[in-house]
Amino acid sequence: MNASNALLLPGLEDLLGDLQYARRSGDMGRLALLAYCEVRRWARQAGEQALAEHSTELITRSPHSSREEFMEQVDELIVELERVHARIARELAHSHA
Repeated sequence: MNASNALLLPGLEDLLGDLQYARRSGDMGRLALLAYCEVRRWARQAGEQALAEHSTELITRSPHSSREEFMEQVDELIVELERVHARIARELAHSHA
C-alpha cells in the first residue's frame, strides 16, 4: 500500500458518504457533479485510472434512456468505490500488522 492512498482514504470515505446521501435523496444533479468531478479527481489522485474513466463515461457518454438507467449506473459506481475502499483499507491494515 502506498502512503498516498492511505492519505486519500478519508477523502474516499467522505465521497462515498456524499454519493450515498445524494442517491438516497434522488438528487441527480448532485450525483452527476460528484461522479464527474469528485470521483474522477479522487480516482486520478489515487492512481485508479479505470475508476476515473468509469466516472467520466457515466456523464459524457450518450444520454441515458431514463432516470432509472442513470441511477443504476450511479449504483454501479458506488459499488466500485466501495470495492476500492475495502481494498485500500485491507492493504492499510496489513501494512500495520
